[in-house]
Amino acid sequence: MSNYDMMEKEEIFSKVLRAGRRTYFFDVRATKAEDYYLTITESKKFTNDDGSFHYKKHKIYLYKEDFNEFNSILKEMTDFVINEKGNEVISERHQKDFKKDYENQEVSSENIETPKNAETITAKQETAESRFTDIDFDDI
Repeated sequence: MSNYDMMEKEEIFSKVLRAGRRTYFFDVRATKAEDYYLTITESKKFTNDDGSFHYKKHKIYLYKEDFNEFNSILKEMTDFVINEKGNEVISERHQKDFKKDYENQEVSSENIETPKNAETITAKQETAESRFTDIDFDDI
């Protein structure tokens, strides 16, 4: 086995970020010329119907000449998301037992403000309801 093959398997520098069903691997590797580059691997765990599981992996290769621009754009994009949506973890909303704040509060009809476009909304709802067909599953 050549030195390069050994170096490819050897970890020069690595970090792991576990995030729910996803794991991110940040690995510094060496080129044949012994220059360094970064690989970022996303690994996501999937469960099969029989209870076994498998992983899907996606890898990005990032070379030194792209580091500055990549960092700049990544910072700009993450700052944009935080500025627009804050630090709240949205995935918590998708939990089975998640309840919106307003679902936990009693609402009286006198506190509800009628939107300016209520007639338009009602008309759209009626149109959508008229397209709905009630199906009895015993007929299938």
